[in-house]
Amino acid sequence: MTTLTEIENPAAAGPAAPRRGRRFDARRVRWWRGGVLGVLAVYFVVPLAATFWFTVYDARNHQFSLSPYGQIFSASGFGPSVWMTFQVALLTIVILYVLLVPAMIAAHLHLPRLKPVLESLAMVPLVLSPVALVVGVDTVLGWGTDQDPGTPLFQLSVDLRNASLPLILPIVYVLIALPFAYRALEAGLRAVDLRTLVEASRGLGASWPVTIWRAVLPNLRSGLLSGAILTLALVFGEYTISSILQFLPFSVWVVQDGQGATSGQLAPAVSLLSLLLSWAVLFLVSFLGGRRAVGRINRSS
Repeated sequence: MTTLTEIENPAAAGPAAPRRGRRFDARRVRWWRGGVLGVLAVYFVVPLAATFWFTVYDARNHQFSLSPYGQIFSASGFGPSVWMTFQVALLTIVILYVLLVPAMIAAHLHLPRLKPVLESLAMVPLVLSPVALVVGVDTVLGWGTDQDPGTPLFQLSVDLRNASLPLILPIVYVLIALPFAYRALEAGLRAVDLRTLVEASRGLGASWPVTIWRAVLPNLRSGLLSGAILTLALVFGEYTISSILQFLPFSVWVVQDGQGATSGQLAPAVSLLSLLLSWAVLFLVSFLGGRRAVGRINRSS
């Protein structure tokens, strides 16, 4: 029979009986995690290694050469296509954040019931076909070119189709990049105490623009950078819309140059180099974001 002392002091009752059931094996979990990561590494690394081998190995002469990578910057049309794509990406990021940041801040502070509506609207482009979107855009632009030259609608259509900087592309890319930028900003807003930041800034006499610029945006730096990098990668890799609208950004130039090249090594070299540069930028953003987070934790402690 259990005594009162054993009930009040369980340690006096002797060692506890071992729990039944299967014990948690951390080594087995680490082994499975390493195996999954190894399979994923093989899945991603093998195609990249094969592409790199194709660009540096000359099967006819059985020689290795890095000349395709040296020919990238001197290739015809490379500089204008990259510059145009960079301008389009910059305009896309600016328009996207001008629309998203005030709307999401207002939804988090004053209109929490509209957050599901805003999220649903931001996710709509995921189910929207790019081909259907660009066909509709091309039809609308055709209404302007059907007008008499010199009319405002005709001039607007011509300006949107400017070959050096097509302004229609940032407008379309904003819709495509909206879900990715929204998710990045939403994660950033959930990681900070937005209401406390705004109330403290407003209590010190700052206006709303100063509050957003000096108090809110610095704390959303990681989310803003993540959304900008995703948008930049999307713009540099998008082919369907710009090809149908007959523009020549970087992605279309890579395809056309690969079709007209004699060796066929230049286009894979450009694609591989752009992919590696995108990965380098992503790792840099993750590294800087991690260092800032560690710095904030150290300062708070």
